[in-house]
Amino acid sequence: MSEIRVNRVLEVRANLGEGPIWDADAKVLWWLDILGKKLHQFHPDSGRDETWDLGQMPGTVVCRQKGGVVLAVEDGFAEFDFKAEKLIALANPEHDKPENRFNDGKCDPSGRFWAGTMHKVDALTKSSGALYSLDADHRVAKHVDSVGVSNGIVWTQDAKTMYYIDTVSAAVDAFDFDNGAGKVSRRRTVFQVPQGMGLPDGMAIDDSGKLWVSFWDGWQVARICPIEGKVIGKIELPVANVTACAFGGAALDQLFITTARAGVSDEDLEKQPLAGDLFMAQPGVHGVVSAKFAG
Repeated sequence: MSEIRVNRVLEVRANLGEGPIWDADAKVLWWLDILGKKLHQFHPDSGRDETWDLGQMPGTVVCRQKGGVVLAVEDGFAEFDFKAEKLIALANPEHDKPENRFNDGKCDPSGRFWAGTMHKVDALTKSSGALYSLDADHRVAKHVDSVGVSNGIVWTQDAKTMYYIDTVSAAVDAFDFDNGAGKVSRRRTVFQVPQGMGLPDGMAIDDSGKLWVSFWDGWQVARICPIEGKVIGKIELPVANVTACAFGGAALDQLFITTARAGVSDEDLEKQPLAGDLFMAQPGVHGVVSAKFAG
């Protein structure tokens, strides 16, 4: 496995950087600081980073086919009105669970917005979360229950397989995916994380179907072959808590990587002063265009 060089592209010191997604039309990277309750838009060409205060913790952000963005936040699915600078609620499937919040998610090939939940305080021991999808008519469906920390989710280019991470399981799972119906079946584990590698977090997929998984407390993004169930490459980072990654750039050959300062002691922060910054690597492969929300 050859070493892939990584560069810091934004000094931002995010508390909990997450949810990067490349907007191929605007040529910008959307990303979040969950604990900072902020939506970010990073312009790689200029290095400019714009921010908006959301007023509540966001878990993930996706682009919308008709323009703008939609998010999964503490109070469910919501669009963001950039003129008024406020969230507009679309659906809240867990209105009866104020102890939960939404975390990671993405859009499937048909434009449904999938995102899952987790307990705000004790997610590692309370599997109170679930995985949902929001369709174009803003109807919500539940697909997976008893989730600890709902995290990375991607689809193969033929739309027949969905990969998904519940961080608490320390595994990457696969489902058969019915793109027409928006349903999953036949869950199985394709990669079990070995002890000492960290906890699997956000995930991206390249154009050959390999997975790029970020590892919390793992100092790395690993390239995983889901067919063979093994690590075939890795990107080492100078920070422990690597949270998520997304392919971007004009050729989708750049991998943007978010990180976090949360959960790192003051003493350890002295050893990893770049924690919370935004990084970019060129891994020598290409990603795929992220689907946009159809609603």
